[in-house]
Amino acid sequence: MKNRISRVVTRSGDQGTTGLADGSRVSKDNLRIDAIGQVDELNSVIGLLVSEGLSDKMRQELQAVQNELFNIGGELAVVKTSLMTEDKVLVLEKLVEEYNDELPPLRDFILPGGTKTAALCHLARSVCRRAERAIVALGKQENISPVLYQYLNRLSDLFFVYARVANQLANQSDIFWKK
Repeated sequence: MKNRISRVVTRSGDQGTTGLADGSRVSKDNLRIDAIGQVDELNSVIGLLVSEGLSDKMRQELQAVQNELFNIGGELAVVKTSLMTEDKVLVLEKLVEEYNDELPPLRDFILPGGTKTAALCHLARSVCRRAERAIVALGKQENISPVLYQYLNRLSDLFFVYARVANQLANQSDIFWKK
C-alpha cells in the first residue's frame, strides 16, 4: 500500500480552511467539516471505550463500528459518494436486539453511570447523538444519504444497551432517575 500521509504538518489549514477529498477547500466551520469532526470525535471516544473492560465480542463489534465510522467520514469527505449501506444498519439492529433480550425490562429512565465502562458507553451514546445532529444539519443544506442518520441512530441505541450490559456484567445495577 502506498503512503497516504507523507507529511503531518502541511500548513495548508493555517488560514482557517481545510481540504476535502476532491481537492476543494472549505472553511473549517463548514457544516460538512463539523459533521466529519463529530464522527471523528465519536471514533476517538469508541477507542477509549474499547480500551476499557469490554468482552472480546463487544470489542470486536466496536472495532468494526470504528471502520464503518471511517466510511461515514469518507462519504462526508467525498461529495456524492456512497459507502454506507443499509445492511450495516441491520447489523446494529440485530446486536441491539441480541443484547437487550438478555437484560431486565426498563420501567423508568436510567442515569448515565454505574461502572466506568457503562459511563463510557453513555458518553459514546451522547457523542453519537451529537454526530447524528451534525449530519442532519448538513442534510438540510446538502444531499446526505438517510442511511447515515439510521446508522448513527442505531449505534446510539447500541451504546445504551452496551451500558446496561456493562453494568450487568459487573453486578452493578443501573442507576434509576428519581423523579
